Amino acid sequence: MSRDPHPRSPIPARPEPPGPAGAGTPSETPLLSVHAAVVFLAAVIIGLVMGGLMFLHDKSVPAAVAAGLVAAGGSVPVLHKLIG
Repeated sequence: MSRDPHPRSPIPARPEPPGPAGAGTPSETPLLSVHAAVVFLAAVIIGLVMGGLMFLHDKSVPAAVAAGLVAAGGSVPVLHKLIG
């Protein structure tokens, strides 16, 4: 009998089936990074809170929408610096 040159080499009993396509790595890059998603989500929450408070104060929908948009837009650069 001939000796195996690699006596300790593992021989799998059954070969593993190939996994589904893209199981290990994502096939597409995400639209937003996690940092950008957190910043925009926090800005939306700030805008909603400010808009709601303005509506409770003035009872004016246009003023509340304007205040919410200004608050959300103004908070994006600040949140980017704070969270980043």
